[in-house]
Amino acid sequence: MPTYALHRRRALQTCRALVFMAMLPGMMAGTSAQAPGAPRGAAAPADAASAPQRSALDAPLFYQLLIGEIELSTGEAGNAYAVLLDAARRTRDESLFKRSVDVALQARAGDQALAAARAWRQALPESLEAVRYELQLLAALNRSQEIAEPLKVLLARTPDVERSALIATLPRLFQRVVDKKQAAVMLEDLLQPYAEAPSTRTAARVAIGRSWWLAADAPRALQHAERAFADDPAAPGPALLALELLPALPAAERIVTGHLQQPTADVAVRLAYVRALGASQRYVDAIAQLQSVTGSKPELAAPWLTLGALQLELRQPRDAERSLQRFLALRAASPDAPGASPDDDDEDDSGRGSDDGGQTQAWLMLAQAAEQRGDAKAANAWLDKIDNPQRALEVQTRRAILLARQGKVREARLLVQQVPERRPEDARAKMLAESQVLREVKRWNEAHAVLVAASERFPGDADLLYEQAMVAEKLQRIDEMERLLRQVIAIKPDHHHAYNALGYSLADRSLRLPEAQSLIRKALELAPGDPFITDSLGWVEYRLGNRDEALRLLRQAYAARPDTEIAAHLGEVLWTTGARDEARRIWREGRERDAANEVLRETLTRLQVKL
Repeated sequence: MPTYALHRRRALQTCRALVFMAMLPGMMAGTSAQAPGAPRGAAAPADAASAPQRSALDAPLFYQLLIGEIELSTGEAGNAYAVLLDAARRTRDESLFKRSVDVALQARAGDQALAAARAWRQALPESLEAVRYELQLLAALNRSQEIAEPLKVLLARTPDVERSALIATLPRLFQRVVDKKQAAVMLEDLLQPYAEAPSTRTAARVAIGRSWWLAADAPRALQHAERAFADDPAAPGPALLALELLPALPAAERIVTGHLQQPTADVAVRLAYVRALGASQRYVDAIAQLQSVTGSKPELAAPWLTLGALQLELRQPRDAERSLQRFLALRAASPDAPGASPDDDDEDDSGRGSDDGGQTQAWLMLAQAAEQRGDAKAANAWLDKIDNPQRALEVQTRRAILLARQGKVREARLLVQQVPERRPEDARAKMLAESQVLREVKRWNEAHAVLVAASERFPGDADLLYEQAMVAEKLQRIDEMERLLRQVIAIKPDHHHAYNALGYSLADRSLRLPEAQSLIRKALELAPGDPFITDSLGWVEYRLGNRDEALRLLRQAYAARPDTEIAAHLGEVLWTTGARDEARRIWREGRERDAANEVLRETLTRLQVKL
């Protein structure tokens, strides 16, 4: 027998012998200890009550637990589980039941963990923790049909002051359940009494609504959110549920705005609304909400950073600079304050940690704002402040763009190419960055060559193929563009940008307009409310001769995001319908944001309009 196995066997034999020896006196003399010479049944000495109480951990239990832990440490999780569960049953000790469950979970033995939790409930019927463990295990094992009984018990036994908080957490219990519709029906049935009780009514209706949202029945979820909001407009729960339903159900937005009109509106809800608006590129509305936050809570740093980012997107560089500098001042005053950055603990899309509280991001955006103002010196000064290896590619890309705009394209490309590659995916990111630099100065052929090489090196990459298609379109290689975009759609059927780009390109050339309309509508289904896709749909309606519908859609897109290209389209439709003063105003606004925009310039030249 191998030495290790022999030592293990002897150790276990020794422990078992010690357990037997420890138990032997009790077996011989009964459980009650007698003083020497005292008659059997005599009363204990008078001072016995004042003697220190003995621990429940007697010698037999100690050795039994020791055996269990030795079994576990040597890989015999099944034996350890049996020993520990036996000890838990004998002592009725909650910590031992919990340990038994943990040992079973370590061994990936879900059924045994559930058996231990149920033994725990049987031994200690009043234990709420045992019920919670059983519920979590049933959900993890996808045995949702067995959840109703313990959940009903937990709801009934939870103190009144804690019940609403418990109800709010219940939808998360069913996130891993396969049949979410069945789970929603069950939860609605269980929570019905609480949906009628004043103290739990709002929480119950929000929980029921969220369970229907998880079951992919958004309209039913909205019904419950509306009822919960009607009960208590000041409660944040209905508004947070409504935010989850956006943008798929635009009607949910009135719950959010209704809550935010309350005097006690939750700032967290307003910030969540900002994120939802930003995700839909409704930057004007998002800025209005952020200005409300910065007005009422000017000491919060994170909203200033987000506000600066959105102002930069709308090409408002001076406003962005004020917001970003305010953020940096607040961060310097309280560098360790929670919420210094909206994504302190997150990683960005390329996997880089945001570990400096947003300072690097603010400097990068300030450099971009200086670029928008045409101040290359100030832009470089902001970039000089950044000493963060994780953001090296971003910094060098911005420097490269500044160089390329000065005509130093070769130096700009070298700057990007020389960035160290710390991970395999860094090579891909560098090629994308190099193509971006070339596109900034309209070196389309060179950008195309870089992207072709990138696609060959990283075959099947939908994003690289999409970027190559966009450059092919600039080179008037329409057949190549269409082939690449259809390839993107085949690889990634939910790539809404590909549907939109193909549809818009066809519409802009008045080609296959019904197909273009269908493609753009598909894109809008995938990204409801996106102002650029709405602009594309408005443009194809204009090409189809539906001017009223085109005007409605283009106004909607421009209100959400007053982009210069959208301004060009809206202005043209207004011009052709006779609203020429309004068209000129819209065009002037677009020119103020981006005087170099090609679409606006082409529109004004073709229509022979001088502003």
